[in-house]
Amino acid sequence: MKTAIVVLSDPKNGEEALGRVFNALAAAYDFKSREEEVSLLFQGTGTRWAALLTAPDHPAHGLYKAVEDKVAGVSCGCADVFGARSDAERSGFSLIHTNAVPGTTGLASLAKYVAEGYTVLTF
Repeated sequence: MKTAIVVLSDPKNGEEALGRVFNALAAAYDFKSREEEVSLLFQGTGTRWAALLTAPDHPAHGLYKAVEDKVAGVSCGCADVFGARSDAERSGFSLIHTNAVPGTTGLASLAKYVAEGYTVLTF
């Protein structure tokens, strides 16, 4: 079993967004604990999480650190659009640009994950 977990929630949306990212991280942890292939990526306004989750005082930091090795990165074009690119780079996140969407620096390709047999979950 292979699973790609996509975080789309905007950290600016308060508790509900925190609940979504927390559950995405928990799902990644669950798959990792079962030694199943899992990849976590941040797309859309979810790219804004990069700077927050790496902060030691963030409530989800411990869980993030437990799955950090499963983070594929942030969608490059999304990070550009939503002003998160420099924070993502500074926080050590890879920029994903496998989907060459015209007029962007490229986004993460969900079609690539599906073609490789991944189930895609969104949070």
